[in-house]
Amino acid sequence: MGKRTPLYDTHVASGAKLVDFGGWDMPVAYGSQIEEHHAVRRDAGMFDVSHMCPVDVLGADARRFLRKLVANNVDKLTQSGKALYTCMLNDAGGVIDDLIIYFLRDDAFRVVVNASTAEKDLAWMEKVRLDESFAVTIAPRRDLAMIAVQGPNARAKFWQVRPAAKSPTEALGPFFAAEVGELFVARTGYTGEDGFEVMLPAAQAPRLWADLKAAGVAEAGLGARDTLRLEAGMNLYGNDMDETVSPLDAGLAWTLDMKSPRDFVGRAALEQQLANAGARKALVGLKLLANGVLRSHQKVLTATGDGEVTSGTFAPTLGFSVAMARVPLAVKVGDTVQVDIRGKLLPAQVVKMPFVRNGKAMI
Repeated sequence: MGKRTPLYDTHVASGAKLVDFGGWDMPVAYGSQIEEHHAVRRDAGMFDVSHMCPVDVLGADARRFLRKLVANNVDKLTQSGKALYTCMLNDAGGVIDDLIIYFLRDDAFRVVVNASTAEKDLAWMEKVRLDESFAVTIAPRRDLAMIAVQGPNARAKFWQVRPAAKSPTEALGPFFAAEVGELFVARTGYTGEDGFEVMLPAAQAPRLWADLKAAGVAEAGLGARDTLRLEAGMNLYGNDMDETVSPLDAGLAWTLDMKSPRDFVGRAALEQQLANAGARKALVGLKLLANGVLRSHQKVLTATGDGEVTSGTFAPTLGFSVAMARVPLAVKVGDTVQVDIRGKLLPAQVVKMPFVRNGKAMI
């Protein structure tokens, strides 16, 4: 038996199919994964993301600690509630995890880490804290649940069931959050659609879920979440990057701050990689030009060397298969490559990501 979120009984009562995900018993679907996907693209859907781990970093050295810990620069965070997407690297420049950091106060930040890496992340954070004796407390918040409400009508339906939250959150821009009583409401997500990710006391999660369901928000599981994030061109830890992969090879160079003189874990390794461009790879989008489905670990053959599909699926919004693939740096948008699908070489076109944004096809 895996770990259970505060919504486990709710999922069982809804007839969800449960699977193991990073040691947690999580719903993969409640019925049709395709219908759940379309509900998010066209209206509103909700996901239990309580398996993810919010971590509060508190203390006088909170900002100094995070400057050292992550590859993006938390000095960009000056407004309360502002969020920053970044990677936490090892000394070799590999990605320990990708995460979101929220600025609360100069002595208080909230970091949200992935479920499957939470224990490893916390151990690494503690190591970095001890290495330079930073005056911070690292506090996992397992007392909180997280519900992601996503889709073009997601915010309106959330306000319908929690009207007191409308005024404090209506003007929130993307990647901002606001504290509304016991709710922490962030305008973030993992679907390529608008919406909120809501943190709240665990005991309150079943009521919010039930209220949203009554308002017409579709229950959605990990299956739809994966097809949605892939259409949106968003990396999945463990597929598109891990501790052996540099963010430079994972399409995440935009999350790095190499301009400031700040020293952070992994910087020296990244500088060496930048100086040796011939050894680097690119993460690109692929559109399959034949019948079939692109899947992780399929071999990609290009004119300048081989690569590999890191994430692939049939894209319900588009009606054909797409993928992310790590390929030689010389491969460019517009090129045609070959993908080995069950022993057959099928053509695919290199395309710019995202594949879908705000419900609209981008390719």
